[in-house]
Amino acid sequence: MLSNMEDYSEYIIQGEPDKRERVRNWMTAIGLQDVDDLKPSQYFLDTVKQNIEGKITLEEVRRLVDQYYTTKEGLQQEKRTEEADKVAVRIAELIAHKTFSFRPNCLASIHRHLFEGIYKFAGTYRDYNITKPELVLRGDTVRYESGNMISDTLEYEFDTEKKFSYEGLTMPEMVKHISRFIANVWQIHPFGEGNTRTTAVFAIQFLRHLGFEVTNEIFAENSKYFRNSLVRANYTNMQYGITETTEYLERFFRNLLMGEQNELKSRYMIVGAKWEENKKDDSSAAQESTQENAGSTQESTQKTNKSTQEMILDEIRKHPFTTRQQLAKVIGITPDGIKKQLEKLKKANLVKHVGPTKGGHWEIIKVK
Repeated sequence: MLSNMEDYSEYIIQGEPDKRERVRNWMTAIGLQDVDDLKPSQYFLDTVKQNIEGKITLEEVRRLVDQYYTTKEGLQQEKRTEEADKVAVRIAELIAHKTFSFRPNCLASIHRHLFEGIYKFAGTYRDYNITKPELVLRGDTVRYESGNMISDTLEYEFDTEKKFSYEGLTMPEMVKHISRFIANVWQIHPFGEGNTRTTAVFAIQFLRHLGFEVTNEIFAENSKYFRNSLVRANYTNMQYGITETTEYLERFFRNLLMGEQNELKSRYMIVGAKWEENKKDDSSAAQESTQENAGSTQESTQKTNKSTQEMILDEIRKHPFTTRQQLAKVIGITPDGIKKQLEKLKKANLVKHVGPTKGGHWEIIKVK
């Protein structure tokens, strides 16, 4: 029975070359689900084991997984588990195939392949603006591309990269350029969801397109680091002395392409001391202002709570099967804080939880 990455590692150590490749592909496909805290079902893992051992084909894995989610047992699984299983199969399919076409709409093709039947907008660019609170930014967000500029910006990035020459560059210089290009593509965030998984698959295919021999375990084992490094590569806040940097993403790609052993820890990316110092200064100034006018404190608190509740409602609209832990990660507050806000929303008759505690979903009763 497969249950964790160490189980797969045994196959890499002991297996034949074709078996090792299948294992690496599956490790990547499963590991990338961790970006969105998605975990596969045991049925999926058992089915994958049959493929690794050569008993069934990749096509049969997909058929069996799709069939599983029409059975009584499969229908009882959480929607996010179903997403993890189905998307992992599709990632394995894409990275197993060596075909690739370097053009802007290849991202839409990848996204459609991964998420068709899971997201209604699979393969379709968003036409609205988005923000996403990030833990490494202490709740702030990357400034993503405007919804009405996505197509034009993708065209520009791909055209610029197509004209770029790698001739005469050292490996560190290549890595630096590749990091910036991948970070720029990710910052566009063309889709409502699934951007990092799409970008990871694109990055693997793009690197192969450049002629690199890419082993995928690093994506499997460091998927959250990969995403957080993309965040830091696209975040500037001059008020707190923070500028965008590809430093962390370069460490990832230097390990992948140059065989280095850089430590890949997300905690090193959390915006640091100067941010904290300035935040405290801001907090002190706000406290002094509050003491002069106690009424403004109450008004400010109400506005903050309302903003948090609106963010929760937005997430529930997009992901009815979300959990408190997932909401806490997105909103940037503790699970207990989410629980309190949800209780307020329920008392206000704005939301209700339908079904069992595990496996149920949220419904919005009325628009706030």
